[in-house]
Amino acid sequence: MSSHRGVEPDPGPALLAIYDTALPEVYGYLLSRCGRRALAEDLTADVFLAAVQACRRRPAPTPSTGWLVGIARHKLVDHWRALEREERGLRALDGAPTPDNDPWDEKLDALLAREALAEQSPVNRAALTLRYLDGLPVGEVARQLGRTLHATEALLTRARAAFRRSYTELTEGGPA
Repeated sequence: MSSHRGVEPDPGPALLAIYDTALPEVYGYLLSRCGRRALAEDLTADVFLAAVQACRRRPAPTPSTGWLVGIARHKLVDHWRALEREERGLRALDGAPTPDNDPWDEKLDALLAREALAEQSPVNRAALTLRYLDGLPVGEVARQLGRTLHATEALLTRARAAFRRSYTELTEGGPA
């Protein structure tokens, strides 16, 4: 051991200090994006477990609500990736849908939009959420999803088309 190594402060108390204010922010972030309470609760627990693990590493991060929401974003993307892998294993992929007009250019009914988003595949849901709800640029969406920029642009085009079909079906009185 090196004798010049200083004693680092324990980040545990800092994490505990923000827990009460950060918990509703993290849970709200996840619930608004996944729409399912049980899933949001599970992911919120995963966020705080990951935060505790991160605080045990050296150098430890400085806990903040923004930092925890960032962890939440990663946990949600990880969940959607796992769900997509599972679904991919259960079905053969159809051909790529043709692009339609961008549904985000119109005013959307929030409840119908949430329902249409819930009908999308996990990878489409992740891409649309990161791009349009979180407002990330396409390059950052690509980084978050572990894809190339061009693959992400193509994914977003397909995801918007699939969303448009679902949303149009809902607004034109399709199956509820």
